[in-house]
Amino acid sequence: MASITFDHATRVYPGAARPAVDALDLEITDGEFLVLVGPSGCGKSTSLRMLAGLEEVDGGAIRIGERDVTHIPPKDRDIAMVFQNYALYPHMSVADNMGFALKIAGMNKTEIRKRVEDAATILDLTDYLDRKPKALSGGQRQRVAMGRAIVRQPQCFLMDEPLSNLDAKLRVQTRTQIAALQRRLGVTTVYVTHDQVEAMTMGDRVALLKDGLLQQVDTPRALYDRPANTFVAGFIGSPAMNLVDVELTERGAHLGEHTVPIPRAARAELGDARGATLGFRPESVELVADGEGFPFQVVVVEELGSDAFAYGTLRLGPEAAGDQMFIARVDARRPPAKGETVHLRIRESEEHVFHPDTGDRIAS
Repeated sequence: MASITFDHATRVYPGAARPAVDALDLEITDGEFLVLVGPSGCGKSTSLRMLAGLEEVDGGAIRIGERDVTHIPPKDRDIAMVFQNYALYPHMSVADNMGFALKIAGMNKTEIRKRVEDAATILDLTDYLDRKPKALSGGQRQRVAMGRAIVRQPQCFLMDEPLSNLDAKLRVQTRTQIAALQRRLGVTTVYVTHDQVEAMTMGDRVALLKDGLLQQVDTPRALYDRPANTFVAGFIGSPAMNLVDVELTERGAHLGEHTVPIPRAARAELGDARGATLGFRPESVELVADGEGFPFQVVVVEELGSDAFAYGTLRLGPEAAGDQMFIARVDARRPPAKGETVHLRIRESEEHVFHPDTGDRIAS
C-alpha cells in the first residue's frame, strides 16, 4: 500500500490545441478510495493511464509512495488495473485468468492456487473457478477481473469505468461490493467514472475534472454543500442544481417578480457587480402561499415513489429570452398537477451565489 502524488502532471497529445491533462496536482493518501469524475473528454481516463504508465507524462511527475514512477514501465509500478471490458482470456478458466499474472511472474503453483482461492472466497467466486468466462454473467466477469487484480497484492488498484457494461440494477449492487471490498483490503484505489452518482456513493473523496483541469477535490458531502464553482454545482447532484443569472439590488437577487435575500457577506464580496449567478438545489425550495414566493408553472412531474420532482418554468421578466426550466422536489404523496402554477421559496441559507465573471462560489 502507498500514497499517490500527481505533481503538476501534464499530458499533451500531438496536434492537440490544449493539454488533455493540465498540470494536475493531487495527493491521494495511503488506503484512500479516490474517484476521478467528469464529462467525456475531461481527462480522467488519461490521468489514470498516466498513473498506470500507459500514457506518457509530458510535464510534472507522478509518485507512488516515495518513488518517482514518471518514466518507469507499467510492469514495474506495482499497480493492478481493472478495465471497462474485463479483458479476460476466453480460452482460460476463471482460476487461470485470475492467476495468469502470477504465473508469468514465476510464482510457484501452490502459492498461486492459494491466492486465487483466497480471492475467490472474498468475491464469492469459489463455485466458478473451473468455468470459462463465456459461462459467466457480466457481474461475475467483473468480479473475476477484480480477483485478477487482488491476487497480485499491488500497492494500488486502478479502475477505469469497470461498471459501465452492467445494467442499472447490477451496477448498484456491484459498486457496493467494490466499495466494501476496498475498505476490507485497505488498498489505495483510483476509480474513474463519468457517473456522478457512482462517484458520490463510492469515494472517500471525489476529484472533478473539466477540460483537463482539476475543478475541485473534496469529500462527497463537501462537493455537494460547497461547490467551488458553477460547473461543480451543475455537475454534482441528481437532479442538478438550478442555476440562473440574476440582477442584484440592495435587497438581494431579483428572481422574476420575487427578491431572494442574499447574505450580507456575499453581497459585500460582489462589490459593485450588478449581477450574479444564483444556485439552489431542488430540495432547497418549499411550497408557499401566493405572493410569498416566485410563481412556478409545472410542466411535468417525475414520481419516483419516495420522491417526486416537478419540472417547470419561471418567467424571469419581460427582457428575458423566455421561461427557464427549474426543478423542485415536491411532496411525493401530494404532487402538483401538470400545468398547475405553484409558488416556491428558497429556504434560508440554502442559496448559493457565484461570481458573474469567474463562476466561482462566493462564501457566505
